[in-house]
Amino acid sequence: MREELKEGPDASCHHKDVSRKIRRSEDQKTQLADAIVKDVMAFAKVGDDAVSVAIEEVTPGDWTEKVYKPDILNSPGKLYKKPGYNPLP
Repeated sequence: MREELKEGPDASCHHKDVSRKIRRSEDQKTQLADAIVKDVMAFAKVGDDAVSVAIEEVTPGDWTEKVYKPDILNSPGKLYKKPGYNPLP
């Protein structure tokens, strides 16, 4: 799972991108988004109106090119939690 938290035009707005390699039901995605919103609200001390969450499902075959290389390998300055895997030889 790739996750990215972005602050909006002021520090009270937050957006969370989540990329998933595994397909989930709409209910599971809603539960995940709710959990992320709850954590961001508690950490940033903001209301739920200041938080948005986007979930993008990526096929396993596309994961390395669409997520791992651009968002993990090539963005070390934005990455605060590294994965415990490396899909590259």
